[in-house]
Amino acid sequence: MKFRNGYWLLQAGVEEYPAAQVYDYRFRDGVLTLYFTVRRTEYRNETVNAPLLTMEMRAVGPNVLSIRAYHHKGGRENKPAFERTAVQQEATVEEQENALVFRAGRMSARIQKKPFHIWYYEGIRLLTESEGKSLAYLTMPDGTHRMKEELSLAVGELIYGLGERFTPFVKNGQSVDLVHEDGGTASEQAYKNIPFYMSSQGYGVWMDTPAPVSLEIASEKVERVQFSVAGEEISYCVIGTGGDANPYQGVLKNYTALTGMPALPPRWSFGLWLSTSFVTEYDQETVMRFLDGMAQNGIPVEVFHFDCCWMKEFEWCNFQWREDCFPDPEGMLRAIHDRGIRVCVWINPYIAQKSPLFEEAAAQGYLLCRKDGSVWQTDMWQAGMGIVDFTHPEARKWYQEKLRGLLRMGVDCFKTDFGERIPRADVVYHDGSDPERMHNYYTLLYNQAAYEVIREEKGEEDAVVFARSATTGGQKYPVHWGGDCESTYRSMAESLRGGLSLMLSGFSFWSHDMGGFEDDHCTPDVYMRWTQFGLLSTHSRYHSSKKYKVPWLYGEEAVEVCREFTLLKQSLMPYIWAQSVESVKKGLPVMRPMLLEFPNDMACRYLDTQYMLGESLLVAPVFSETGIAHFYLPEGGWIHLLTGRVYAGGRWYKEQYNHHSLPVFVRSGSILVRNLQLGSVDYDDRKAARIHIYDVPMEGAHASCYDRKGCEIASVSVRRNEEQMIVVTHGFDEDCRVVLEGQEYPLASGVLVLV
Repeated sequence: MKFRNGYWLLQAGVEEYPAAQVYDYRFRDGVLTLYFTVRRTEYRNETVNAPLLTMEMRAVGPNVLSIRAYHHKGGRENKPAFERTAVQQEATVEEQENALVFRAGRMSARIQKKPFHIWYYEGIRLLTESEGKSLAYLTMPDGTHRMKEELSLAVGELIYGLGERFTPFVKNGQSVDLVHEDGGTASEQAYKNIPFYMSSQGYGVWMDTPAPVSLEIASEKVERVQFSVAGEEISYCVIGTGGDANPYQGVLKNYTALTGMPALPPRWSFGLWLSTSFVTEYDQETVMRFLDGMAQNGIPVEVFHFDCCWMKEFEWCNFQWREDCFPDPEGMLRAIHDRGIRVCVWINPYIAQKSPLFEEAAAQGYLLCRKDGSVWQTDMWQAGMGIVDFTHPEARKWYQEKLRGLLRMGVDCFKTDFGERIPRADVVYHDGSDPERMHNYYTLLYNQAAYEVIREEKGEEDAVVFARSATTGGQKYPVHWGGDCESTYRSMAESLRGGLSLMLSGFSFWSHDMGGFEDDHCTPDVYMRWTQFGLLSTHSRYHSSKKYKVPWLYGEEAVEVCREFTLLKQSLMPYIWAQSVESVKKGLPVMRPMLLEFPNDMACRYLDTQYMLGESLLVAPVFSETGIAHFYLPEGGWIHLLTGRVYAGGRWYKEQYNHHSLPVFVRSGSILVRNLQLGSVDYDDRKAARIHIYDVPMEGAHASCYDRKGCEIASVSVRRNEEQMIVVTHGFDEDCRVVLEGQEYPLASGVLVLV
């Protein structure tokens, strides 16, 4: 939201009351409270008939400063509010000439009194500044009020994150409204609005509010990031690196430590998911025919997904299998499980008026109501639908019991679709929550309710959802997918772009609809290229709107490509699983924007058509029917995973690939544990392991394998000098082999010496 007409003037009807000087302050119990006048104030007669702004500053972690600024304090309680694992730190305040210095841990803020100015530091490194007229209270032409803050940008500073955004990866120059919308992947709207951004200067800013936030990122004022919220108060945190050698990773670690560490999904969820698609015609016979076809073609399926039409139309949700298509759902689920395949079913948090559950929920007060006490209803999506009020403890329990019945029937997990179109006005929540703040926050309660009942029924190691919407904290309830994309290369690229932005917003796992959802243009070529991309993502699902996505419908070569890359991912699971375990422990993503692994490579700051899968694999999907790929390899050596060809880093490449290959490279110096066990991703990594060693440096290298709980069960260390390489393993079975330059070597007693 813009407030100015150019740089000097305000827009017509906008009144601005900026923090002009520190008139007074208090420091008590680690909290520095500053009182700002909105004009230069020298005499007592100037202290009347004008606003007074207040700021509270505290440290909520060794690397996090929390700032809360407000005009009038006597408003309604700010509900809901994000949970955070904040631990207030000891702090000191030093008074200097015309300044105060607040210090806590590695973080500090120097506050100039006249004129007002704040410099934020980590150690001696300047992070950002709140300059004159940056912090302000505004009255809008319609009589409403807003609070805003502006933080400075250094020369060349770039901004990332803010959730899963499909607009350009670098956010400079963009106006961004953090409001959940069902807008697809080809618009500026987003399903997952995360009020957190990261700077190339090595700091992050978390706007600590679930309310809609409006940002102007080097747009209204090209030297600043401006963010504003409706009402009388604004809160944010400045997050440092904690001294991490990789500043981007350091900031993410501190952000997720504050807002919630990502959970580890079950290992089986990393395998291939096959869907019925959305509005296709299907029944029990169709499902079993698809699974037979996948098995006959040697393509292991890990999860089968039933989309909306497992329930009767006009009744979403009734949580009942439609009898005309699924006369024996329990028997069908047993038959699917007998094949070693899990089952996912689609749900949303809405109850259609025709659903048998509507009257029950309405009578009990479990649906969101209008101010006059009537049920809030709409015909958008499902006719006459109401929305479950998850702030009502009994409504939450009621909804979970419906899901529990499905889980006990044999369903393994849920696709938690929707959650974005939540009304922002004329509604009353059971707990009194503000509808504006609840609009983005609702999805957290919805996904939490589904995730927790799965965890109760299936256990910690088997808890997973497949969610579309999210806000801060959603990383605790994985997995998330990219929403409704088209079956084109443009949409494939924008999906990746959105995923990379989400990965810089605290999330570890991400998926997308392989082949595209809006599928009028899904050619065999697009299908095969998206298959490669999807099976080199953390989670891999075929899904569509109007067409089936089984590979034989796209030709024999599509079947071959699907088989090859499904088996490739299975063989890579020891590595992918290890990266997943280690990433959630640190609060990092598994699919990583290039800058997250190469923070000092300036080229990587802009790359959004390739990524790192963990710390050792680089993936550059092909986005053209010509098969030509443009990709960049950072400094160092790189080895093509499929061919073994060695490439020099620090340069761009342009190469052509057939449908059975793509740019996928191993970082020199890596140990990649792979496996020969095929048929599932969920196997014991210690058996039939193949330890691939890629030009390990003199300082050596190490890799681990983990069980389903994330506990280390095997490891390999490599040391070398000018004359020999020593490989030491622990925990692997006797059939383990070391692979070096294509040659296999057996291990005797877990030790191998190569001269």
